[in-house]
Amino acid sequence: MDLVGGCRAFVSVSEAGSFTAGAAVARIPQPVASRRIAALERHFGERLFDRSTRRARLTPFGRDVLPSAKRLVQLADAMEHDAKRARLRPLRVAVPDTCGVRDLAELAAEARALDVHLEFRTAAPGERAELVRTNEVRAALTAVPAGEGVWSVPLGLAGVTSPPSRVVHLETLRAGRSGGPRRRVWIQPEDDVPHVRDRVLRARDAVGLQPAQVAVAGSLTSAAAAVFGSADLLLCSAVQAEDLGLHWRPLGALDLARGYGVAAGSGEDADRLRTVLHDAVGRCLGVAR
Repeated sequence: MDLVGGCRAFVSVSEAGSFTAGAAVARIPQPVASRRIAALERHFGERLFDRSTRRARLTPFGRDVLPSAKRLVQLADAMEHDAKRARLRPLRVAVPDTCGVRDLAELAAEARALDVHLEFRTAAPGERAELVRTNEVRAALTAVPAGEGVWSVPLGLAGVTSPPSRVVHLETLRAGRSGGPRRRVWIQPEDDVPHVRDRVLRARDAVGLQPAQVAVAGSLTSAAAAVFGSADLLLCSAVQAEDLGLHWRPLGALDLARGYGVAAGSGEDADRLRTVLHDAVGRCLGVAR
């Protein structure tokens, strides 16, 4: 039998003094309240109410069990409240600062339709997994080699003018080729990770660029500012270049990509991001729209 439902009807009727008023308090039809109380009486083997009067008067047995019934109803209400709060507890996720506001908002809206409430905290690549370890977030989109990631975002070079070729080769930036100032490649903080940065530096040395021609910027804003004011190039994704109004080309002879995985305190949180929300997360990271 429904012990909680029966006790709820019993408590409501005892407090209201009638079956009709008690049913209204419990927000159930009066016949339902009567059936539930009758089932409770059969379960206990004793009458809860004296039905010889017009009012719902408790029997001695009913008075004795009423306090326990109230405690059970209160405990059930507390459990419902805790369950609802647990469902609404936000899933706080550490994300790259390259994620755009609109993409994050669309991800949050898609998650909300699945009763998952996301909150975001932007952080540098080296900080995101640590935030999970210290329980400051429940999950993080971590930077990993592209071949090991759930998502892969190809990288290329972008500048204010459209390159004449379909790809950009680093050797074309060697000093003396253009007769002007040495052009530089700016690496933004999101790509200041060994599996991206070190490959670019090795390629720089292999084609004979000057060390200063590849630089790590303090922020994406400062890197973009340097590119807007010169012929320098920004290492970025095609989506980032589009958002910044820059002309993007892939790197010749260097297949570069950001890889992203998920670190989370629970497998359930990780699975939500990897599977159910896979495409929306990918859009935030810069996977081609």
